[in-house]
Amino acid sequence: MKRFERRVVLVTGAGSGIGRATAQAFAARGALVIAAGLGESGLAETQASIVRAGGRCETHPADVSDESAMHALAKAVHQRHDAVDVLVNNAGIGAAGRFLGTTPATWDRVWAVNVRGVMLGCKLFLPAMIARRQGHVVNIASMAGYFASPEMPVYAASKSAVIGFSESLRADLADKGVGVSAICPGIVNTNIIATTTAEGSAAPWQAGAVDFYRRRNYPPSRVAQAIVQAVEDNAALVPVTPEAWIGYHLKRLVPGAARALAARPLPFMKTP
Repeated sequence: MKRFERRVVLVTGAGSGIGRATAQAFAARGALVIAAGLGESGLAETQASIVRAGGRCETHPADVSDESAMHALAKAVHQRHDAVDVLVNNAGIGAAGRFLGTTPATWDRVWAVNVRGVMLGCKLFLPAMIARRQGHVVNIASMAGYFASPEMPVYAASKSAVIGFSESLRADLADKGVGVSAICPGIVNTNIIATTTAEGSAAPWQAGAVDFYRRRNYPPSRVAQAIVQAVEDNAALVPVTPEAWIGYHLKRLVPGAARALAARPLPFMKTP
């Protein structure tokens, strides 16, 4: 898929951060963007920014972890469009804290959004794409899915699952005209750290992490560019940010060094 004029692109978690930047990037290339997610004010801001730039955008509030809400979203979208051309499963939440300091409730909440939300998006929008033998699915994972700190067991598990699911789905759909890409960002300046559930040893350094991400200031727009490129190239897995690429190659070529490096605290961490 090299051009996006007259294409329909659905982005979940489109009210801020990578989701908003992705919606803007596809709209700038001529696509009709469907911005979905929680927070009607954020979705409205995304829509307004696209319209101001001369683009087209619809908004649909939806909680990706709620099956009935996702069925309602799919029904509303398919009443207006035969199928979406690009599905970007971006909605996600963060969690930090060593394994024994994390609660089962946190595991359930993160899994519901980061994994089940991706599954529901694919389950409900893929049949129409397959029927047309055309389309592309983008699942937003993370470098934590293959290069994880000991402070990120919940989040890393969820993003590793997204990578594995994307690989399996890509093989499944290879002969059906639908591509699948997993995008693995590293440290990107979004609000995910500020809204992360920080438990146990992670709680003391959350404020420092927010400041670190802000000062690093790797913009969501760069991730959005990588997402568009992944669709154009039908790329399977795309690390984004220098540290994501370094971690990816280290894990493949020097796994022992990768494990040692991943175990070291990040600059903003304060070990108890």
